[in-house]
Amino acid sequence: AFSVAPAFADQALATAKNCMACHAVDKKLVGPAYKDVAAKYKGDKTAADKLAAKVMKGGSGAWGAIPMTPHPALKDEDVKVMVEWILSLK
Repeated sequence: AFSVAPAFADQALATAKNCMACHAVDKKLVGPAYKDVAAKYKGDKTAADKLAAKVMKGGSGAWGAIPMTPHPALKDEDVKVMVEWILSLK
């Protein structure tokens, strides 16, 4: 049977994929805090797809001058899990 991983496992995935080198859950590092990302996109039905694309392709301007590097080697399903976790934060 398929079960949804607990939030800790999703944070562990983000840590394993080096996301936590530039991001933290509740404070700005190089990139924005994940809770701030979740707040910015709250209620946006297209947020998951937009953020997944940004993870894969990189981006700049949304959070300041420092660009996010692209991560094309990540698996789509891993990116989807991490983005859904980020958007679930409060």
